[in-house]
This record gives sequence, C-alpha cells and structure tokens, in this order.
Amino acid sequence: MRERLEEANNILKTIARVNGKELPEEFTNKLQKQVIEQKERGVTEAKTVSVFALCRTPNMRLKTFLITLNWCASEMVYVGLSYYGPAIGENQYMSFFLSSAVEIPSYLVCWVLMDRIGRRWPLCLSMVISGIFCIVTVLLPSDARTETLILYLISKCFISASFLIIYPYAGELYPTELRGVGIGTSAYIGGLGLIIIPFINYLGSSNLVLPLVVMGAVSVVGGLSALRLPETLHTSLPQTAEEGELFGKDWTYADCMACGDQRKISDAESYENLDQLELTQAPLVEDEVPDIPNLRRNSMRKLVRRQSSIVETQRDIDGNMKMTYWF
Repeated sequence: MRERLEEANNILKTIARVNGKELPEEFTNKLQKQVIEQKERGVTEAKTVSVFALCRTPNMRLKTFLITLNWCASEMVYVGLSYYGPAIGENQYMSFFLSSAVEIPSYLVCWVLMDRIGRRWPLCLSMVISGIFCIVTVLLPSDARTETLILYLISKCFISASFLIIYPYAGELYPTELRGVGIGTSAYIGGLGLIIIPFINYLGSSNLVLPLVVMGAVSVVGGLSALRLPETLHTSLPQTAEEGELFGKDWTYADCMACGDQRKISDAESYENLDQLELTQAPLVEDEVPDIPNLRRNSMRKLVRRQSSIVETQRDIDGNMKMTYWF
C-alpha cells in the first residue's frame, strides 16, 4: 500500500522460507515490474493516512463509530466484571478463581464458532446474553449470594467471548490502509471508558447487584449495535480506504438477520491469489466480460479473452459433451 515493493518482496521470501514454501516466481516478476514502473514515475515518498480518514466518508464513519462502541462496551464490562469478582460469593479467593476459570471454555467455543457462523452474531449474542444475566441479578433476594455468583460467572463467560471476538473482527472491518490507525483509535477510546469502572464498582458498597445492572445495560446496548456491522467471514477484505467505504455500504435490514458465510469466495476472487488469477483464469470473450464486484482491484479487470476454440472430448455419465478451452 505504501509502494515499498522491494521490501515487501523480501519479507514474503523470508516468510516462505521459514514456512518451508517457495514464493511463486511469477509473483516476484510482477513486483519487479511494478518497481520499475514506480521508479519511472519518480515516486519518492510514501503516502500516509491519518485518523481523520476514518470519518471522511459516511460508511467508514458509521463502521468506525460502531466498532469503537462495541470495543468500549466489551472492554468496560469485561474489566469491570473481573474487578468485581471478589465482592461476590462467600469466599473472595474462590470467586476470583472461578471468574478466571470460566473464560477458558468461552475461548474454546468461540474459536470454533467464529469459523463456522461468523463474527457478528457471536459478538452480538455473547454481549446480549452477558448483559441479560447481569441484569437478572436484580431480581434475586439480597441474601442469595450463591445464585448471584452463578449468574455472575455465566455473564463473565459470555463477555470474555465478546472480548476475544472484537479484536479480529475490528481488524477485518478496517481496510488494510487504515487498519493500524483504526484499531489504535478504537482501542484508545475503549480504554478511556475504563476510567469510570472504579466508580461503577463502588456503587456495590450500597447495593451489591447495582454495578452488575449498570454493566449489563452497557453490554446489551453494545451487542445490539453490532448487528449493523457487515459480516466478514469468507469475504474479500478491503485493502484501500475506497474499498473500505464500499464494504458493507449496501447493507439492508435483511442482512441484520443473516448468519454465517453468505457468500464464500473462490480462490480466483481472493486477494491472496491475485497473481494466480491473472495467469491461470480462462480468458473471456470481449463482449462477455461479466460484472466484477466493486471490491476487486483494477488489476483484476484487465483479463480479456482474445480467442478460443472448442474441441470435442469424452461424454460424461449423463451423455453431456465435455468441453475443453484452448487459449
């Protein structure tokens, strides 16, 4: 993205060597060609981006706000519940140990769910369920310390899952060009929310479950707002700020209920296989060029079929003739 192509190629060669792989020669040749074109254009300095680029366009502005809101809510509730653990139950040491132990199963389950049904719904459900169990504690009698501890542990388990999801989810929503500054901004603002956590926990000196109710409400609001974010499972991630603006721009209320990978990309559509696409994809007839999704780069649009011929091959079990393209 910063046109430091020679340095990028050396890093990729190192990664390939460490992993016991070999970087395709065609990819290296393509980078070398771009380096020559870059020197001919007289590029002397790399472009930089600022935090204001996150709010320059409406869709990126909305996504930045929602990511930051979810980050702040998840971090506030997670840290708040961690600090408040010893105040609940009969034994403060056992309560703190259990509040840490319940995080382990949440991480394992979350690891599986993120690659099966996506990031958005697990984030939403974990925060909403955590908030509900926190709020329900207000219905228990004041002497129900064991029941309060159980509800607290369930809430801590689910909020731990959301705290795990928000990191990779935010990184996938921000485009590559803005990913560093985007995550840094969201994490910084989310950290500011921790300033009020001691004051919320101090409310427990007069009412034990009052801090849980406050943090539960924050968690529910943050979880519901996550439904407006686009799903990133099995999608081509945006690279530039322009692609980041297009990613999720066509969101509708029907997408709010969508779950899982609605559109799995093929190898040809993946950014990681861009070089293979330009070298191996079957050519296309000039007047039959299909509509290419907006997220695909301009370099992916230049492939055009010049000529093709068809020869007869063997028939399949249904009697249909198999065709082979020669180009």
